[in-house]
Amino acid sequence: MSARASLLETGRNDALQRNLIPCFDAFYGAALTLIDDWNAPTRPRVLDLGSNGGLFASFVRGRLPHAHLHLVEETPAALEQSRRRFAGDARVSFAMAELDQADLRGPWDLIITSLAIHHLDHSAKRDLYGRVNQVLAPGGLFISAEQVAGPTAELESQYDRLWQAEAGDLGVPAVELSRARDRLRQDHCATLGEQLMWMAEAGLADVDCAFKHWRFAVMSARHH
Repeated sequence: MSARASLLETGRNDALQRNLIPCFDAFYGAALTLIDDWNAPTRPRVLDLGSNGGLFASFVRGRLPHAHLHLVEETPAALEQSRRRFAGDARVSFAMAELDQADLRGPWDLIITSLAIHHLDHSAKRDLYGRVNQVLAPGGLFISAEQVAGPTAELESQYDRLWQAEAGDLGVPAVELSRARDRLRQDHCATLGEQLMWMAEAGLADVDCAFKHWRFAVMSARHH
């Protein structure tokens, strides 16, 4: 594949993700506002868990131009996409590992993740939140932009119905909606309340939800 073709493929993937997240601008915007309001070090160390091609990390790079970014990818395809996106940026490093097995190393000033933790079963989510707390530097910030489950079957059905309508209005083809729903059925989404509780139980402080639009939520916490 040529470099130009690779970049075009990245652009198509980004455009599809934007339309599959109808609240895309507000969703990532809330996460970036949290970063803007954070008292960041001059050269922050940033870990992105399950970067999935580096889209969120690229937004963070725009806010923190002097940061070192370390992206953990779960698949070779995602790793390749991240490498293309950050080609030539010496302050970005990469690793490939499953999130439940990844060596998080640390310390990190900022840990971000988007649309990745819901792939883990609930026990692994709780374990990951504990590991995040262990590797955050004092004053460090954790931001998780995630899909959450409805707290009841009726609300879960509502989330699904409204998401399909909104994504359809944005022009997502029916075949892509069907694929996205198939992927969602294989995931292990937890409710917002469960995840906030697990983060607090892991020892993280100032646990909060900064944004929620049906199944899309931005959660944050700090190191004590």
